[in-house]
Amino acid sequence: MPAQHPREIGFGHVIERYVTPKDTGRARYFDLNSGRILRPGWPHAEVFARRMAEDAAVVTDAELSALLGYEWRSRVTGANLIGVGRRTSFREQLRELLLASDFCFAGSAYCFALARFGTAADAEILTAYLDRYLPRTDLRYDQPAALGALVHLDTLLGTDHATRFTEPDGGLWKQWVDALVHLRDHPAYTPEEQGRYMGLRCAFYDGATAP
Repeated sequence: MPAQHPREIGFGHVIERYVTPKDTGRARYFDLNSGRILRPGWPHAEVFARRMAEDAAVVTDAELSALLGYEWRSRVTGANLIGVGRRTSFREQLRELLLASDFCFAGSAYCFALARFGTAADAEILTAYLDRYLPRTDLRYDQPAALGALVHLDTLLGTDHATRFTEPDGGLWKQWVDALVHLRDHPAYTPEEQGRYMGLRCAFYDGATAP
């Protein structure tokens, strides 16, 4: 089914309401996609986390579905709101979107949401994604975010799902990174660093969402 603008299904307000508000001087989707929310000393961190948490608490399932059914900016925003609010009812839809990987940038947000859900079911989805896309050394999709989310869940759950992907001599992760010459030996692309980064993304909202 082709992507529909939310206004076509009666949700024309969701882009302005959730995707493009400029709480920090830039549109929200830009902050979510850039990673600057985690930069030490970012002056907007507290207000950004709080307003994301507020919106995650009030956005309706229908509004989230409208966001997930459109283009990458709305999908990034919708998936982040799902993750912040831990809307686990969207798990299956996120699985389908992640495995399809038909929009740039959005996959990292799906991985974040699954990491925030924090269950074995989410680890299974991430494992399925890595089984499908790590052998594709010609594709630079959302493999780092998926591995980071899986490493984070292993730490959280006391499991070892990521181990078979990260074996130093024969793991699919090393093969994928080595095939992208500019990433080879890059310190940010170790499994440990990817897991740490995803953990920071998840923890960013903890204070804002605490009761």
